[in-house]
Amino acid sequence: MLIELRVRDYAVIDDLSLELRHGLNVLSGETGAGKSIIVGALSLLVGERASSQIVRKGAEKALVEGTFDLSNLPQVQRQLEDLGFPAEEGLLLLRREVAAEGRNRAWVNGSPATASVVGALGARLVDIHGQHEHQSLLARKAQREILDIYAGAAETARSVADTFADLKEKRAELDEKEARVADLEARAEFLRFQLSEIDEAKIQLGEDGALEAEAKRLDHVEELAKGARGLHESLYGGDDSLSDRVASLRGLLEHLSKLDPALGETVSTLEEAYHLLTDSGQKLGDYASGLEYDPVRLEEIRSRLDRISRLKRKYGPDLEEVLSTGARIRAELDELDEASLDLGGIRKEILGLEERFEGESKELGRIRAEGAKRLEAEVVTLFPDMGLGKGIFRIKLTPLEEPGSFGGEQTDFQVSLNPGFDPGPLSQIASGGELSRVMLALKSVLAGVDEIPSLIFDEIDAGIGGEIALKVAEKLHAVAHHHQVFVITHLPQLAARADQQLLVEKDEVEGMASTSVRVLAGEERIREVARMLGGDPESQASRDHARELLGFTG
Repeated sequence: MLIELRVRDYAVIDDLSLELRHGLNVLSGETGAGKSIIVGALSLLVGERASSQIVRKGAEKALVEGTFDLSNLPQVQRQLEDLGFPAEEGLLLLRREVAAEGRNRAWVNGSPATASVVGALGARLVDIHGQHEHQSLLARKAQREILDIYAGAAETARSVADTFADLKEKRAELDEKEARVADLEARAEFLRFQLSEIDEAKIQLGEDGALEAEAKRLDHVEELAKGARGLHESLYGGDDSLSDRVASLRGLLEHLSKLDPALGETVSTLEEAYHLLTDSGQKLGDYASGLEYDPVRLEEIRSRLDRISRLKRKYGPDLEEVLSTGARIRAELDELDEASLDLGGIRKEILGLEERFEGESKELGRIRAEGAKRLEAEVVTLFPDMGLGKGIFRIKLTPLEEPGSFGGEQTDFQVSLNPGFDPGPLSQIASGGELSRVMLALKSVLAGVDEIPSLIFDEIDAGIGGEIALKVAEKLHAVAHHHQVFVITHLPQLAARADQQLLVEKDEVEGMASTSVRVLAGEERIREVARMLGGDPESQASRDHARELLGFTG
């Protein structure tokens, strides 16, 4: 609920600070004192469009700030968390500023926010009756939600919404997979051709490098054989070969090492060189003997390399990419087979969800229809007490061509306050006073289920008095057991039922009108009620009458 309101440089308000309480709060005062200006400031606080015209003359900007206690509003606290404005100690601070040059700004818990965010939060906190802009029950969504709570259909409505969300998700999944399958099927023949071309080649990683080396060797057999034989002769096979000369040198070095043992290590090195030369020469001889020109094999290699080259041009710069392309194509074709099987399963799931959604929607519609009749009857029963004795209240449930997340019907609260006229939407009620009393009747019935904590009734006393005023006061007091209620009124019957009465006064300060508000108690409240009764607030008779009226509140 709203626990503190501060208004500065707003219209005729200079600087106003109010501490508010639960229950019925009544604002009274002379006509023109500025009672409705306070309602206007509250409307700005909870999201109304800002206009520079509301800035007090001579001021740079107008400010409205409100502190709300959210301790009993976990859903609003979660909404704040989702928006990134967590409540500290269960409190919410909303602030609006309007500059004289037209710029306006908003804050939530000290952080900059948009007016739309402030409005979304305000709609969960304050309902203003007397002007259409901020009355939650004028919106079809709010009417539907209230009817569902009243009728005991909230759980069924959530189930319908959940099933619809699941159905929507499955349909999207089916559409996506059908599109994917269609795409794959359109390409399947070409994909199979590509895969067969890659698979039939039976390529191995590194194969192209090995084949190119073999082809180069076969292309140069004669040169390789001649060179290898010459090296064989020079190293090992010919007269005066290197190995023979090293053997002779080794013998001389062995003789010298006998004279000086220090040369023994060098003898070992030369011995190793001799064996290396001998081994290399023998291997080169064997290599030359094994070489054979094979034109058939060379042609086979060239043909294979040509095939590999074509595959690399088509499917990748190297064999690794060719094989990777083959794996990807195989996966796509496997996906086509799996997706085709999945489609049947998804369609079956959708059919089951459609049947469940249809059944739940019908059940929700039945509960709503029964609840609507009960709510209609309860509201109409209260109309005479509201001075709306000829009024008709109807809840129209219009079937939708295509049921949605909220079920199969549209909810419209309709009313007719004039005999002979068909009921129409609540927003078509022209009189602010009549609309406020219709809303009071609704709020009286819905007091236990309506979650908006603060209700403001402006113009509710328009055109009523006497017994009806007493009954309206009783209903407001009853609603105030469940909500924080503000009433702007000229009726003493309403003021007398207040848990807190606030007097709105207008004075002249330094040549400018200035509105102030103060809490009335004791004799001051008696005098104000006496004034509202139309008597002289200073006369004993008027004050006695006021005391008698206030006695109703204890």
